Amino acid sequence: MAVDPFFVSVIIPVYNAERFLLEAVESVRRQGYQPMEIIIVDDGSTDSSASLISNLGDDIRFFSQEQQGPSAARNQGLAMARGDLIAFLDADDIWPQGRLHLQLERLQQDPSLEVVMGRTQYFGLLSAHRRKIRFEGPDNTAIIMHLGSALIRKSTFEKVGDLDESLPNQEDLDWFLRAREKGVSMLILKYITMQYRMHEGNYSRTQSSEGGMMRVLMKSVIRRKSNPLQVQLPNFYDFDEGRMQRYSTENEVGE
Repeated sequence: MAVDPFFVSVIIPVYNAERFLLEAVESVRRQGYQPMEIIIVDDGSTDSSASLISNLGDDIRFFSQEQQGPSAARNQGLAMARGDLIAFLDADDIWPQGRLHLQLERLQQDPSLEVVMGRTQYFGLLSAHRRKIRFEGPDNTAIIMHLGSALIRKSTFEKVGDLDESLPNQEDLDWFLRAREKGVSMLILKYITMQYRMHEGNYSRTQSSEGGMMRVLMKSVIRRKSNPLQVQLPNFYDFDEGRMQRYSTENEVGE
């Protein structure tokens, strides 16, 4: 019996991203997948982003709001989404060709999977500060808890909740920590599913992220201490497909 294809909602929050938005949208369109909707939420841009969005085409659903931050923009997109699956893309980042089909295939094969992620590849202004990231190789890839690399069943948000709008940054990490605490089934593919553009205007570069990270980690610790069953949780790397395959190979050699 044929299985109906997933309906995918792609949510793109925008703030002063007129330089990059068209490339981001085109990287979604190049996935060549239907049924899909692209939802763009303009979070109070002061450049020409809103005008650009209005001319992007009939496949775009557009919402404009006063500036409230990226979490609020994503949550607005979630409220508008009609799809079975949710994907996010920041307006200055891009998706590599074929990434959506790879993730869709895994979700189709395993109905128990709720989140399928992949590697993030960094490009652009890779400053000395950003080279503190532990890259896996010369192609500047890493496993990062970034919503832009993930494809998520919409029902998962009913379990985990929306993005925390009180956080000025690290809202992605906060959501993934809550997902892990809720026992959400995740897989991290060995393939690149997101390309993160480093430039002088990155929101994360203009906000101090260290304090935000400590805040979300402490919130997770407090939640877990209140529930003894959650004190010990799997490491995010335990969801890594590449690590699973290496572990399996080592065991076969050992036998």
